[in-house]
Amino acid sequence: MDLQDILLHDETIFKDVRVFNSDYLPEEFKLRQSQMEEMAFSLRPALHGGKPSNNILLGPPATGKTTAIKKLFEMAQLDCEDDIICVYVNCQLHSTKFGIFSQIYKKIFGHNPPETGVPFARIYNKIMNELYDTDKALIVALDDINHLFHGNIISQIFYDILRAHESYEGVRTGIFAVLSDVEFRFILDKNVGSIFNAAEINFKPYTYEETYNILKERVNLGFYPNVISNDLLEEITTYTFENGDLRLGIDLLRISGNNAEVRASRRIEYGDVEKAFKVSKSVSLRYILNSLSDKEKTLLRFITRMDKKNITSGQLYEEYNRENKIGYATYNRQINKLEFLRLIDTTYTGSGKKGNSRYINLRFDSKQIQENLPQQKRRSL
Repeated sequence: MDLQDILLHDETIFKDVRVFNSDYLPEEFKLRQSQMEEMAFSLRPALHGGKPSNNILLGPPATGKTTAIKKLFEMAQLDCEDDIICVYVNCQLHSTKFGIFSQIYKKIFGHNPPETGVPFARIYNKIMNELYDTDKALIVALDDINHLFHGNIISQIFYDILRAHESYEGVRTGIFAVLSDVEFRFILDKNVGSIFNAAEINFKPYTYEETYNILKERVNLGFYPNVISNDLLEEITTYTFENGDLRLGIDLLRISGNNAEVRASRRIEYGDVEKAFKVSKSVSLRYILNSLSDKEKTLLRFITRMDKKNITSGQLYEEYNRENKIGYATYNRQINKLEFLRLIDTTYTGSGKKGNSRYINLRFDSKQIQENLPQQKRRSL
């Protein structure tokens, strides 16, 4: 095929390629039913004139947190639009106070506020007055809130949302905070933490069977019949499960399909999947690394530079603390986060206080991490 043929060729093995997009929202989402029920109970008070309850959604990346929120908000807005306003904000994209309240403003009024010439107080006042006038409750889902940790902006945003009733009597607000660990508890100011009082809703990693069923559903929706065999789907499922990231499996299906089309084939063969595996080796790692805070990236980068086998946590702390002054409690939380995201392995040595000293080893090749670790932006003075 020449370039024009590639662009205009209408034969495809994809029935609906959008099924393999990262922002695809499935019509049926039953695997997180219990978590969605917990969130729904948090919204119920708001439907009867009360205040919505706050939640923390905890779980590794790609465990259905974002999809569960979006599906619940979709249903709530359809069935309860006279009582509640649900706003989803991706904090990776909107990490300033103005940016987040602009998303709330847009949801309420249907358009963005002016970007210049209007003070934040006027935008905030218009939002809260609208809630007061309509007597609607506001629930804001803040996804990937680790992006709000810098400068403790998270406390400012939580304060402005949760304490709105102090200036606008009767206004009812709540927050769903979404992240991969509970580190932010140590970041919130006391006067904010005392009113947040959130219930934890946990999203555990998908089992092998759940992973297979999700990928099978995407195959049925996204490809025409008989495009990929069960054996190849199981290969992709195993690879996805071992890497602990469902997005990787969905990407593998799409890339394998593209590889088959390049060969003008109506079926995905083993070579197409094998080629997709090679492309994807860095994809899953990059997903995880992008979720880290700057301080966590600094620590991980330091570990890759040392690249020592079976270094103890205490030894690593001493080395790291010489270059980066850090409290041991903060360091320990960061180590736990890296282990939680399966970037490092830790094993107890049986020595140390109470026998809880740990060996620390990278799960990935140090060079592979360095190549995929995003460069930190220099902050302007």
